[in-house]
Amino acid sequence: MRPPESFIAQPVRSLQTMLRVIAESNDEPLSVIPDGIYGQNTANAVSAFQRRKGLSPTGVADQQTWDAIAGEYAAAIIVAGEPQPVNLLLETNQVIRAGEENPNLYLVQAILTVLSQAYASITAPSFSGILDIPTAESISSFQVLNGLPATGELDRLTWHNLALHYPLATRLLIVPLNEIPYYPDPNRFLPSQII
Repeated sequence: MRPPESFIAQPVRSLQTMLRVIAESNDEPLSVIPDGIYGQNTANAVSAFQRRKGLSPTGVADQQTWDAIAGEYAAAIIVAGEPQPVNLLLETNQVIRAGEENPNLYLVQAILTVLSQAYASITAPSFSGILDIPTAESISSFQVLNGLPATGELDRLTWHNLALHYPLATRLLIVPLNEIPYYPDPNRFLPSQII
């Protein structure tokens, strides 16, 4: 999707983009292409929106229609857009060490639990919000896997790598390894199928 500044002084393209995002979030057919031309497809999409909202279906984006579209778009972009990232609030040189309690550790321990299910070399942590021995061992095994110094402590570099590995691990747990397109199934083409 284009950055918001690319729609400045382009009200038709903005309208079309909002209608398209609304349609995507509602699993409706995508009838509008943001081309900047207020053609029949745009008028039809505006009329359909107006009918759905109980407005007079004129096909013209008057102020009342524009405001209704913009209001629904604000919620739809959350559904259809990228998920909001989660960032730990670690100071520049902050390190969470053995025995320390920190609310960020609950998230780290949850991520490490998923990683331990996806990667046999990572040990499972406890779930305590404390950097206890099982959590330190889990962090250390993760650090070794990533070529980081095995300190068992949580620093920004370790968090960065945890954040990168978590989506990959969840994908491995949801989709079996042999169904991921990057890992071809060696049995997919048997010699008898090759001509």
